[in-house]
Amino acid sequence: MQFHHHGYVSGDPRVQPAAGTGVDRPAELPDEVDVLIVGSGPAGMIAAAQLAQFPNLVTRMVERRPGRLEVGQADGIQARSVETFQAFGFADRIIEEAYRITEMCFWAPDPDNPRNIVRTSRAPDDPTGISEFPHLIVNQARVLDYFAEAARNAPARLEPDYGYEFVTLEIADEGEHPVAVTLRRSAGANAGEQRIVRAKYVIGCDGARSRVRESIGRELVGDQANHAWGVMDVLVETDFPDIRTKCAIQSHDGGSILHIPREGNHLIRMYVDLGEVSADDHGAVRGTTQEEVEARANAIIHPYALTVKHVCWRSVYEVGHRLADRFDDVPEELVGVRGPRVFITGDACHTHSAKAGQGMNVSMQDGWNIAWKLAHVLEGRAPESLLDTYSAERQVIAQNLIEFDREWSSMMAAKPEELGDPNTLADFYVKTAEFPAGMMTRYQPSLITGDAAHQELATGFPIGKRFKSNAATRVCDANPVHLGHHHRADGRWRIYAFADRPAPGQRSKAADFAEWISGSPESPVVAFTPEGADVDAWFDVKVIYQQDHTGVDLAAVPSAYLPKVGPFDLVDYEKVYAADPRDDIFEARGVDRGGALVVVRPDHYVATVLPLDAEEELAAFFAGIVNAERQPVGI
Repeated sequence: MQFHHHGYVSGDPRVQPAAGTGVDRPAELPDEVDVLIVGSGPAGMIAAAQLAQFPNLVTRMVERRPGRLEVGQADGIQARSVETFQAFGFADRIIEEAYRITEMCFWAPDPDNPRNIVRTSRAPDDPTGISEFPHLIVNQARVLDYFAEAARNAPARLEPDYGYEFVTLEIADEGEHPVAVTLRRSAGANAGEQRIVRAKYVIGCDGARSRVRESIGRELVGDQANHAWGVMDVLVETDFPDIRTKCAIQSHDGGSILHIPREGNHLIRMYVDLGEVSADDHGAVRGTTQEEVEARANAIIHPYALTVKHVCWRSVYEVGHRLADRFDDVPEELVGVRGPRVFITGDACHTHSAKAGQGMNVSMQDGWNIAWKLAHVLEGRAPESLLDTYSAERQVIAQNLIEFDREWSSMMAAKPEELGDPNTLADFYVKTAEFPAGMMTRYQPSLITGDAAHQELATGFPIGKRFKSNAATRVCDANPVHLGHHHRADGRWRIYAFADRPAPGQRSKAADFAEWISGSPESPVVAFTPEGADVDAWFDVKVIYQQDHTGVDLAAVPSAYLPKVGPFDLVDYEKVYAADPRDDIFEARGVDRGGALVVVRPDHYVATVLPLDAEEELAAFFAGIVNAERQPVGI
C-alpha cells in the first residue's frame, strides 16, 4: 500500500482523498448520471467499487431493499475471487474471518451395509497450486460489505441509494443521457412515488427475475428445472465426524448432500437432495418444510444423525440452467453498428445450481469486466467499441459454467450404481479443480486480447487468462512479494518488462525499451497519458530483472522504471523487482531469458505477450484500444 506521496496521512490509509463527484457528494439521487447500477448484489457492488475510482464520473447505484443485505444466499469464494479481493484491498481481512477449505471428503454407501455411509476418499482442494490464495466460505453479505467499504473509501465516495425499485427503462436514439429509467420508491416516507433518472449507461445487476433484462427484450433460455434441493444454514448437534470438513455424501437410495462448513466454527450449510421434480409440479416442491429437509438429511447420513438447534436461513430451489443470448441491449443485426447502452450481469443473464459455488464468483467478474470498460469509455480513454467486448467475453464464460455445472449437478444427483466406481465423484473434483477455482476463464483474441504469436516467450502467462502471480523480490527494500499483488483495481493497464541479461559490454534490451517507453512519441505512455497527470496514471510499467536483487544497482536502473509521481515528484521505487532465487519467476512462469513484455488488462487478464524489443507491436496494440483524442468527461 502506498501513501504519504501527497502529504502526511495520519488516519486510515485505505481511505483515499475525496475528489470530483466525491467532494460534497449529493445525498439525493440526481436526475442525470453517467452510470446507473441497478441492484447491490455481488456484480453491482464490485462495479460500484471499480467506478468509484473514477471521480470524474457520476455513478449511482439503486437498491430496492431499505438497507444492506443481512443474510446472503451465496457463500463459496473461489481463489480467483480472493485474487480479486486483493486488487480491491481487502483479501487479508476477509481471509481472516472466513472458513478455509483445504480438502474435501467423499462418502458413499458401505459395500457391506449399504444403508450406512462410509468415507471413501479425501481430496486436496488445490493439489496443483492454482493460486497462492485459498478457497473460502463466507457470507455473501460480508463480501458486499467489503466492496461497499471500498466504494465508500474511494475518491468518488460512492454509496448505495437504498429504497429505489427499478420499474422500466426506455432508450432514445439521441441525447447525452439517452436511457430514461423509471424508478419507484420502495421504502421510506415517499414509498410508491415514481421518478425518472436519465443515464448514459445502465448496468442491470438485479437477479434472475431481472426487470432490466425484460426491459431490453432479453430472455433466459435453457433447461427447465427437474431436480430439487433443500438448502439450510443451521447450527446442529451431530456425531457425523466430518462436520467441519466439506463433503459430498451419497446414500444407498440415490439421495445426496453437499455439506459445507461455514465461517465462525459452528455454522454449517447443507444442500439436501429432494429428488426429481415432475413436469406438472408447478413449484409445489418449494413448499417442502424444514422438518422434511431435516428428515431427509438424517436418512442420507445414516448411521450418523444430526439435530438442528437453530435455523439461520433456509430455502428450497430447483436446478435450472439458463442463459441469455446477449448480455447487452444491442440487437444481433446491429452488433458493430451501434454501441450498447444497457448491460446485464450475474443471475440476470445466467442461472445455474449452487453446487459448483460459481454464482457469486462469476457475477463479480461480470461486474468488474463491464465497470472498467465503461470508465475508460466515459473518461475518453477508449473508443465506444470497447463496450462490445463485454457481451462477447462474458457470454462464452457463462456458457462454459453452465456446461460444467450441468455435469457436476448430474453427478451429485446420481445413484451410486449409476457412477460405478465409488471414486468417480472425487476423481472428477480433482481433475476439474481449475474450473471451479475460477481459473479456466480464457478470453479469445479481440480488441483487448492479442493472439498467441509470441506466447512461447512467457508460457506461464497464457494470453487471455488471468495473470498468475509469482514471488519476486522488491529491489528497493529486499522484500519478498507477490508481483501480482501490486496490481490494484485502479483502472490502469500493466506492462511488465521481464529483462534480458546481456553479456558484459552489450546493451540491455530492457534499457532500450525503457528509453522508448518514456521518450518515443509512439509509446502509449507518451502518446496517451493526459497532460498534467502522473506518468503512470494510465500505464503502470514495471521491470523484473533475472539476477538476485543484490545484483541490481538502483542507480543504474532507467528512470522509466523509477518514475516521479505526485505533487512532490517523489520516486516510486516499487516498480523494480528481481527474481527470487528460491522461486525464480522466469523459471516458474516460463519466461524467456532473452526477455519479454507481458501486458495485463485492468481486470488482471493477460492481454498480450511480446518480445522485449517489439515496440511497434506494442504501439499498434494500444493504438486500437486507447483514444488519441483525450477528452475526459467533466463534472
